[in-house]
This record gives sequence, C-alpha cells and structure tokens, in this order.
Amino acid sequence: MPRLGIVDLGSNNARMVVYEYRAGRWFRLVDDISEPIRLGEGLGASGRLTRRAIGRGFAALTLFADYAAAAGLDELVLLGTSALRDAANAELLHRAIEPRGLRIEVLSGEEEARLGVLAVANSFAHADAWVMDLGGGSAQISHMSDRAYAGGEAHPLGAVRLTEAHLHNDPPRRSQVRALEKVVAAELEPLARALGRSDAPLIAMGGTIRNLARAVQEAAGYPLALLHGYFLKRRDLEDFTDRLLALSARRRAALAGLNPERADILVAGALVYRWLLQAAGRDGLYVSGQGLREGVFYRRFLPAPHQLEDVRAFAVANLASRFSLATAHTRHVRELAGQLFTGLAPIHGLGPREAELLAAAAALHDIGITVGFYRHHRHGGYILEADALPGFSHREHALLIELIRFHHKGIPRLDRFRPLTLASDKEMLGRLATCLRLAESLERSRAQRIRSVRVELDERTVRLRLEAREEPAVEIWEAEQHAGLVRRAFGRKLVIESGG
Repeated sequence: MPRLGIVDLGSNNARMVVYEYRAGRWFRLVDDISEPIRLGEGLGASGRLTRRAIGRGFAALTLFADYAAAAGLDELVLLGTSALRDAANAELLHRAIEPRGLRIEVLSGEEEARLGVLAVANSFAHADAWVMDLGGGSAQISHMSDRAYAGGEAHPLGAVRLTEAHLHNDPPRRSQVRALEKVVAAELEPLARALGRSDAPLIAMGGTIRNLARAVQEAAGYPLALLHGYFLKRRDLEDFTDRLLALSARRRAALAGLNPERADILVAGALVYRWLLQAAGRDGLYVSGQGLREGVFYRRFLPAPHQLEDVRAFAVANLASRFSLATAHTRHVRELAGQLFTGLAPIHGLGPREAELLAAAAALHDIGITVGFYRHHRHGGYILEADALPGFSHREHALLIELIRFHHKGIPRLDRFRPLTLASDKEMLGRLATCLRLAESLERSRAQRIRSVRVELDERTVRLRLEAREEPAVEIWEAEQHAGLVRRAFGRKLVIESGG
C-alpha cells in the first residue's frame, strides 16, 4: 500500500501528515507531526524571512525528511504557502534544502484556495459553501459551488501578521483591537455582504479555528470530542474572544484545549472570525478538520475531478474497510435491517435520512470485534466516538454511536449526548435500534440462512415472516429475546414465523 507524506510549511507551523491508502477505495491517517517554525515572523514589516525563521524551517524539513527515509514513505510532498510566496528572500530556504534532495512547491493563493475547497467537497455533504482558511500569514476565502471551486481571494489577515502589526501589548489594548478590526473591515466588507445574502454555510479550516473550537468545546463540556463538522456558534466565539482579550498570553496558554504554542497569536484569529460573523449576521460557522494537506491527498487518491461520489457513503465504507468489516454477515445484516425498516414504515413514521443512519449503523455494528468479542458493542461505540465521520452532523454521529453501543443488548438512551440531539430523537433511536437488533438476531448463525423477512402489521402485532433455506431455529430464538424492545418501540407484540 502506498504511503504518502504531505508537509505544509505555514507561516506559523510546519506540519506533516502521512496517509496509507488504496487508491479510490480506502485510506487512513497513520501519522501527524507538527513543529512550530514561525516562518512568517517579522515578514509583514520587512518583506523578508529572518535568519532564525529560515533556520527553524530548515530544521523542520530535515526532521520530516529523516522520518520519510526511516519510515520508507513512497512520496514526500513539501508545500509552501503565504510566507514563501511573499518573502523576497525565500530562495535562501530553497537553496538550503537542495543538497538534501528536497524541493518545496510554493502554491499560489488561488491554488491553496482550490485545495481547501477540494478538502471541503470531500468531507462535507454540502454542494455549496464559503470556505475560509486563516493561517499565520494570510486568509484564503473561497466560494464552492456544486462541490467545485468557484473563485476566491487571499487577504493579508494571517494571525501572525496581524498580531505583529497591531497587538503590541499583552493583553492587547482596546485601541489595538479597534485598529485590527478596522483593517479586517477594509479587507472583508464585500465578503461580509455576500455572506449576509447567501444561504451557503461558512466552513473554516486551519489551526487557528480548530484551536478556538477545541477550547470552546472544553469550556462548555461538549459531549463529543470531535472537531470536524462542529458548529461553532457566534455567541460562544464572542464570549471566548472576550475571555482571551482579558488574559495575558501566559494565562491563555493554560486554558484547557488551547495549544500553548498559539497562545500569543490566537486573539488575532479570533477577532477576524468574530468580526466576520457579526458583520455577515451569521449564527456561526462549521469547523473542518481537513484542509490544504487533505486537498493534495485527494488529488492522489481519486481520479479527476478528484471528488467522492457520495461523501457520507464513502465515510462509512472507508471506516468499515479499515476494520475489515466488508463481510457477508455485515452485508446481510444491512439488507435485513433495510427490509425491517421498510416493512415497519407504517408505524415508525421515519424517512430516508433515518434509513441511511440505520444502514450506516448496520455496516459498522461489528467494528468493536477488532478489540474483542465480549462487550464489542461498547468497544464499537468507543471506536466511532474517536474518529470523525465526514458528511455526518455531530447529532447524527452521536445517534450512530448509540445505535452501535446498543445493537447487542440494553435499552438505547441519549443522556450523554442530550445537548446534540432533538426531543424526538429518543423515540427515533429506539425504533432504529429495534430494527438493527432484530436484523442482527436474524443473522445470529452468520450463515445467511434467512433469505428475506416480510413484515405484517395489525393493531396488536408485528409479525415477521421469514423466508429461509432451512429452519432457522437459533435465529428465531435470538430474535424472540427482543420482544420487549419491539413492544417498547412500537407498542405491539412480536410474532415470528418461518416459511421454510
């Protein structure tokens, strides 16, 4: 399997990610190394990279190259962004690494924006969006239409650049904050008007927004420790920005969830996002856990136009493939769950979106067996909770976690995820869990003995008529154990008959 390393030399951090993949089929992140280099230090004032910044950049690239050689990576891609685009003496870093056989590809602002849009197109279920990547030296802001790049601009609003230019005191003075906001307004006023007229979501990527979002989650006790797809509310960002403005960088560094290496520049980034959301009248923005590096990866992973056909379906299939779940048993549980969902439609009142959730849960229900059979339903919930599921909202992700946790036994509940869910989700979860539990039971021998199941309903009974190639005694016995779950979910008695 190819393994690809991608390095992003930003104005603040240098970061390498390593992906293992089978082209077009599945992939997984296998390593992530980040090194603060502050390549953009002093660049806004002088237009040149400092000797110390070049030294830090060289050291980071040497580190990454050593890793690539030791790990036997098939390819190492080095990308330069705002700092190397803007610096008059950027060739000094290029020349320094040439003897080591390294070459940095410096991206134009438009190319950087295109790659960010490609990452969003393959990790969110939105056709249209505004995409913002605020780094250390600049902010790329793009429009995505029908999942493709539809234009964008780069603005000199990076967190390092703005901090050096305006926030000279620690904590910053009000006059400095106003001066920074004046610069932001001059740059982004047209964008704010466009955002105010648009229904497309604003999706933000990069270390600044991820760090802000993580700190807000920690402060609020957010129940799902995932950033990708998180909706950062404007009022939460406003409150947290006010808190940052009242603290010194040293005290900011001690806040839960906040990266100490960003404590001095995070205020500037927060002020940019706060101004934009307020000026556009937006309630908040979505956070992307993917960005420039993932955009580069998708160009290797997928043929042109490098777009997944269905982001949500691929996310489920990718996770299942990583855990070798594409088995006859899993496929059959998914088929039986779908038949039960369809047959019970007159009394469950659910639609295509819920059917998709049930199918996803069926595809992933045995993921915990990779840890161990006993309590595998709980292990599966832990695994799903630890990784993003691109294209799914955090509410849907929470529902999937609980469906998997309760596919084997117990009564499904949503107490822990109450802040993410709707009042109606408890009833919906119970009905989906019943379909999944019955489907798993009807495949108890893992031999696909039951070809299909037909549901017959009356006012008192849910009757399952099984078409089987032989008498499925163990499957019927197992399914009958869940008669109480059927009564709780649908208010009816469970009857199972086999047609032989």
